[in-house]
Parts: sequence; structure tokens; C-alpha cells
Amino acid sequence: MSATAPRFPHAGPTVRFLGSLLGSLVLIVVIWIGFLLAFPDVGPIIGRTPIDVVEYLFTASGAGANRADILDRLWITLGDTGIGFATGMVAALLVAGVFTLSRPTAQTFMPLALLMRSVPLVAITPLITMIVGRGPACVAVMGGIIVFFPALVLIMTGLAGAPRQISDVITAYGGSPATTLRMASLPAAVPAVFAAAKVSVPGAMIGATVAEWLGTNKGLGASLQQALPAAAYDELWASVVVITVSSIVLYAVVGVVEKLVLTRMGSVA
Repeated sequence: MSATAPRFPHAGPTVRFLGSLLGSLVLIVVIWIGFLLAFPDVGPIIGRTPIDVVEYLFTASGAGANRADILDRLWITLGDTGIGFATGMVAALLVAGVFTLSRPTAQTFMPLALLMRSVPLVAITPLITMIVGRGPACVAVMGGIIVFFPALVLIMTGLAGAPRQISDVITAYGGSPATTLRMASLPAAVPAVFAAAKVSVPGAMIGATVAEWLGTNKGLGASLQQALPAAAYDELWASVVVITVSSIVLYAVVGVVEKLVLTRMGSVA
């Protein structure tokens, strides 16, 4: 008798995705409540509980309007997150490739890159807005800065991990360093690229929020900016929760894509 095929062959990644997402949400609630208990001086006026946020978004008299406003701002922030993420990852891949092909260039500019990373983003935001304005370019620069540096380090580590034997074979057959990079280093660096992507997605969300707060005056970052002086603490906490949950979901989505791609690469190999 032949073995029966699973009814839902792709249920494994889906179940793991939903399980990790649910676990993260539970952990957030536990940390949230623990924070309020650890700092009772915050008080109920400022310190909103998960129940308060649920009421603001779902059960209060104006919940529909509140939810619509938050979701409209979320779509803007997600778009800004995508811009910063793409900018930072593409720049990290290109620079990592250049550094791999030219060690002197890496030795010259890598310390400079790490030094720039040590400068707080808030401190250079006025300079960025003066140079590129307050539009999508500002979002790309600020989000790209946060994504670029950790992604660069991880991708360079992955490129350096290519099997030496494969590189030697390519070189022995007359392959150039660029050919070695394309045929040996890049395939070996795919896990590192996904690790960089997972680390960078929450950073891109933070960069988008900061850019909206200090630069574009749109999205959830602007919501935080406007809610704080207006003492709109329900809106403030709801915006923070939506940003946090969105970051977790994006991280989990990248993890699922990573599993699918690496599994596909393994089956092809």
C-alpha cells in the first residue's frame, strides 16, 4: 500500500508562521502589562492597557473612524518602509560586492561606514531634509541608512563564506574575480542576505517612522508626533502597537520566504 500524501503539503510553513506570530503577540502583551506594573507612576491617564487599545480600535463609539485613520496612516508607513528597505538592501549588496572585489577599498571605507553608523539619525535629520527635501527621497535616505550598515556586515560575511574549492576551480579555468563573485560568492551568501533582510525589516520600519516624524509629516510617525502634544494617548498607544505588530509580521513574512527559497535552492542543488 502506498503512503498517503499529506492533505495540506504546505501547511508546515504556514503553521510555523502563524505560531511564531501568535507567540510574538502574546510576548508583547506580557511585556506591555509587565511594564505598566513595574512603573505604576505612569498612571492610567498616560499608560494605556491592551484593553484600552482594543476599545479604541474596535469597540468604542468612534472605533470605525479611529481604525480607518490608523490603517490609512499604516499604508503610508508601509510604503515608506518598503522604500527604505529596498534602498538600504540594494546599496548594501552593491557595496558588499565592491568591497569583496577590492580589499583595499574595503579597508579604506569600511571604518568610515561604521563611523557614520555611530552618528544618531535624529542628529543628522535636519541636514538630510535640507539636502533632499521632505519627500520620498528623505524616506529613502533615512530608512536606507538604518538598513544599510547591519546588512552590509552580514552580506560581506556571507560573501566571504564561499567554499574555497569552488573559487579555486573558477580561477583555475580563467575566471575573473567578478565571475567568482557571481558564481561562487553570491550563491553562498543567500542565507546571509536573508538574515540581513530579517534584521533590516524592523529597522526599515523604524527609519520610516522617524522620517515621518521629523521629515515628511505623514504616516504613523506623524501620528505619534501629533498625538503626544495633544495628549491623545489612546491614539499614541494604538499607533505604537500597530507599528510593532507590523514589524513582527514583516519579519515573519521574510522568514517564510527565506524557508521557501532555501528549500528550493536545496532541491535544485
